[in-house]
Amino acid sequence: MKGLEMEFRTTVELPVKQTIIQHSDKIMLMGSCFAENIGKMFIENKFVCTLNPYGILYNPMSIACALDELLRKKSYTERDPALVEYNGWHSLHHHGAFSAQTRRECVQNINEKLKQTYMDFFQTDVLLITWGTAWIYKWGLTGEIVANCHKIPASSFVRERLDVHGIVQTYESLVLRLLTEVNPELKIIFTVSPVRHAKDGFHENQLSKSILLLAIESLQKKFPGTVSYFPSYEIMMDELRDYRFYADDMLHPSQLAQTYIWRRFDECCFSDECRRIIGQWNEIKKGLSHRPFHPESPEYREFLCQIVLKMTQLKEKYPYFEVKNEMELCRTLLKQ
Repeated sequence: MKGLEMEFRTTVELPVKQTIIQHSDKIMLMGSCFAENIGKMFIENKFVCTLNPYGILYNPMSIACALDELLRKKSYTERDPALVEYNGWHSLHHHGAFSAQTRRECVQNINEKLKQTYMDFFQTDVLLITWGTAWIYKWGLTGEIVANCHKIPASSFVRERLDVHGIVQTYESLVLRLLTEVNPELKIIFTVSPVRHAKDGFHENQLSKSILLLAIESLQKKFPGTVSYFPSYEIMMDELRDYRFYADDMLHPSQLAQTYIWRRFDECCFSDECRRIIGQWNEIKKGLSHRPFHPESPEYREFLCQIVLKMTQLKEKYPYFEVKNEMELCRTLLKQ
């Protein structure tokens, strides 16, 4: 019918009065592989960003444990009870990226990252936490919740599901400590990973995600000026409900989907000035990726000089902006 407009997809309504992020804010991201993906986009867009200092973590309690250790400025020793040996050495509190063939090397990997993290952590303005699942595994010997099973036989663990009350109780005291010891103006943004945990079973996955969502809602009510929620899970399930937006495993968001969710995050959380800075940087990035037919030509050298000028101006206006590597690249190209 003439004049009839039809909408062929549902659009998730973004939260109003959401946490607004400035480009100068110091950001820490912790949680699942979705936090890792979004974190890389923050880094690519030159935010001051600390990403998963314990590696990828999936359940709320392991993330809470990591934050508690950061607050306590913990340093690991070779006698730490979290260290276990199974085809190498691992930490039950960390992702396998920190594992090593020797106990000493494993501890060094952990402590080097912690040393890099502490100064940034206590200057954090925005903490973005992505929960992946409410299912947990407890180490059979101690009953401690583990962050990663490190391919140790399943018989060594007890599998349980968290409940809303337990998560909220843990995070209520944790948020109060973060506001007291890190930053009284700290903003915490929770997301639920859009990755479906098929190994849990699809019904169990839905129950798990529901528990996470209810826990976040409760924390929002308890800390209305501090805690907010970004609906990455809902965007994936409702706006992008087509398998072309999934990776080959049909469970993880594709690169296209990740980019789309990033843009929706931009709409929801970035200030106008932040968007302008990102736009300027993307223009510079586009120039840096340009590969000319005649790199020795005066025109290309002038083009590079203009890029250096733009980066210099950006650095002068925003001193936190780190463009050292890009400057070096331009200087190298100009010397050729």
